[in-house]
Amino acid sequence: MGMVMIKCPQTGRAIPTGIETDRESFRRLPVFFGHTRCPNCNANHDWFAREAWVDEPSVGRWRRGAGFRA
Repeated sequence: MGMVMIKCPQTGRAIPTGIETDRESFRRLPVFFGHTRCPNCNANHDWFAREAWVDEPSVGRWRRGAGFRA
């Protein structure tokens, strides 16, 4: 699982939308419109799903973080 992210138009920084999913499930969704409050510039941003991406931790990072050997 990962977090759907968008780019803040004011700062250019990536911000989380609060939506958790995996890349494949997100790719299969119909195009939709979302609203997210930005912690960087404190504004509300409107966005389309095609402008967003899913930031999923890699399996290797997850394994190392959980104490497993990759």
